[in-house]
Amino acid sequence: MLVVGRKPGEYIMIDDRIKVKVVKSEDGHLRLAIDAPREVPIVRGELLEAQQKV
Repeated sequence: MLVVGRKPGEYIMIDDRIKVKVVKSEDGHLRLAIDAPREVPIVRGELLEAQQKV
């Protein structure tokens, strides 16, 4: 697992296809913008965990 620190406006690239950008960070809350091809599924962690419990 890679752990990086980013400030609002900064981003990371994954495999030259997926861009994860910090759009807002305040009071312990973080907002991310994810730009990825349509064929790449993006699922929130709590939904994935709920699906795995069934």
